[in-house]
Amino acid sequence: MKIIFEWLLSILAAFLLLQTLFFKFSASDESVYIFTRIGLEPYGRIGSGVLELIAGVMLLSNKYRVYGALLGMLVISGALFFHLTSLGIEVRGDDGRLFYYAVTVFISCALLLFIRKKEIPLLGSKIQKS
Repeated sequence: MKIIFEWLLSILAAFLLLQTLFFKFSASDESVYIFTRIGLEPYGRIGSGVLELIAGVMLLSNKYRVYGALLGMLVISGALFFHLTSLGIEVRGDDGRLFYYAVTVFISCALLLFIRKKEIPLLGSKIQKS
């Protein structure tokens, strides 16, 4: 059951991270608006897209899942920060969809890290000793 739950979390987080890539890499109006608003267009849009692509692929790999969850949490923390500060929860009438996706990715990655806490680089070896 634990393995199924872990795979569901991984697939959910990877899907949400990967499905936004088309919009980021094609410079959709909404993505350009968001990154212009926070002053990071185009480098922030493209850079975060590349990091989300790497995290999404790593989440689908059993061997690299912990690294994908760490990277996913790192990238999505930036999204959450900007939603809670300069962007707001609702962006251009999306009813908070992007914000709630970010929260879902953050929680999924956090749960994956909790499940695999002994594999976390630097921290995992200390957990194994206790």
